[in-house]
Amino acid sequence: MKKEHTGKEIPIEPAKSKTYGRSVVMDKLISILDKHETEYEIIKHTKQINTAQEGADYFGIEIGQTAPTLILKTEKGFFALIISGDYGRVDFKIIKELISVKQVKLATPKEVEQVTGSKVGSVSLINESLPTIIDKQLNRFSYVYGGTGIPQTTLKLRPNDIAKLNKIVGYVR
Repeated sequence: MKKEHTGKEIPIEPAKSKTYGRSVVMDKLISILDKHETEYEIIKHTKQINTAQEGADYFGIEIGQTAPTLILKTEKGFFALIISGDYGRVDFKIIKELISVKQVKLATPKEVEQVTGSKVGSVSLINESLPTIIDKQLNRFSYVYGGTGIPQTTLKLRPNDIAKLNKIVGYVR
């Protein structure tokens, strides 16, 4: 069910292509997606996308269809927070109440890399081992776009598959 391509127009075969830097992180992601028979697309792009607005402009989509994955640090450990690009500022008070913690903050770039194997800005939408909080507003869209774990690649998939493939502990909005 997968569809992989470079840029927006040119399909490529994964076995023949090394253009998006196949790695343990990418191989694990593809394995999870295929195992669950998920419909998805991995999109290679030439520029790094650093903001929801840049992603929306690049893909010609609504900003709400972008789905950044933030890594949160609490006294209970690390959590993933997948939000719609139009979410605005994260209200940590709501997050604290939702997951019953006293302290919550964004993980440092070093912690993000240690926990996910990826750099900030590239964290995958799929993190099976992390308790995950999802923005319900992502369900407004047929497809959303987020990280693969590898810079300059984007994962396009259905919002309900994000919930199916992660360990969901709560929802915001």
